Amino acid sequence: MKFEGQINGKLPQAGTSVFSTMSAMAVEENAINLAQGFPDFQCHEDFIRLVHEAMQKGMNQYAPMAGLMSLREKIAAKTEELYSAVYHPESEITVVPGATLGLFAAITALVKENDEVIVIEPAYDSYIPAIELTGAKAIVCEMNFPDYKINWDSLKKLMSIRTRMIIINSPHNPSGATLTAEDMRKLEKLVHNTDIIILSDEVYEHIIFDGLEHQSIARYPHLASRAVIVSSFGKTYHTTGWKTGYLLAPENITTQIRKAYQFMAFASNTPVQFAYAELLNNKDLYLSLSGFYQDKRDFFRKGLRGTSFKLLPCNGSYFQSVSYEKTSEAERKDFEMAEWLTREKKVAAIPVSAFYKRKTDNKVLRFCFAKTEETLDLALKRLQKI
Repeated sequence: MKFEGQINGKLPQAGTSVFSTMSAMAVEENAINLAQGFPDFQCHEDFIRLVHEAMQKGMNQYAPMAGLMSLREKIAAKTEELYSAVYHPESEITVVPGATLGLFAAITALVKENDEVIVIEPAYDSYIPAIELTGAKAIVCEMNFPDYKINWDSLKKLMSIRTRMIIINSPHNPSGATLTAEDMRKLEKLVHNTDIIILSDEVYEHIIFDGLEHQSIARYPHLASRAVIVSSFGKTYHTTGWKTGYLLAPENITTQIRKAYQFMAFASNTPVQFAYAELLNNKDLYLSLSGFYQDKRDFFRKGLRGTSFKLLPCNGSYFQSVSYEKTSEAERKDFEMAEWLTREKKVAAIPVSAFYKRKTDNKVLRFCFAKTEETLDLALKRLQKI
């Protein structure tokens, strides 16, 4: 069956995401999937029990649009304890079905046609399509390579009277870089006396290494007063398939976001919200996450030392980027390299050019190390042969 009329879609250049493409190829080739960012191990047993209990108790109908109050109160308490920032559960916290939808809701609600949004690349691939669907323009600022630092002077030159929003992401996907306190001070200076809103993607906030401290925008009152913070329970509790996250923002910004969000999903999964609210009582589950993933990062990096791959810095997230410029396959473009690696070596990765609007190719691949040690060990044995 085919529609014979003319179709003018709003994203004519968009195709299947690179994550779906590489994961499908991994299945087809029976390869180890270190491409898409999801754990291959089970979530905490209490979570499964709590979701089951909620369902048995009849919590299977709509939750309030902004989320269960019990969950929002726990989020508020956690945020204040970690970042000394007060967000009111009633008016400044919104539970959403996944961080990606939360990002989309914030952009849709706050960005208008002909506005400009500065996107720092490499960037998560949902940012620019969301901007373009509003009729706004994405203005790209590429990070320095290979250390993935933001050149704030370059970013400043991209700002104009049309700049409505700047999107930041720390810990950063795909590079694993993290913003410092100095970065936040520079950002604060840039947006002072402007109407620019900051959209801060902090879904990996609890996965940060080597004793570093997550510089949440919530720590900086002048920035927080103009910011939307996006976080993810899926990343924190190894439950990406439950698609639940939340937004933190001042009341006047939250009001506008909820106006749009109510027509997108209206509410998030009720029994899952109940389970997260209970699980937040166990603080060790998120406070110990950095150590848990640092062990995996170190195991993966150790396995790649001595190979032809060059390890790039990884201060947070559960992704390790590597340069293959010194390998025997260096003549390949990164998409070709990722496909070759999947087919010939049976390990799937993501080509980092997919995170750039201009498809900038620095011969870098991104691996996800949120896997069991057995999975990582098998993948490393295959990668060590290159």
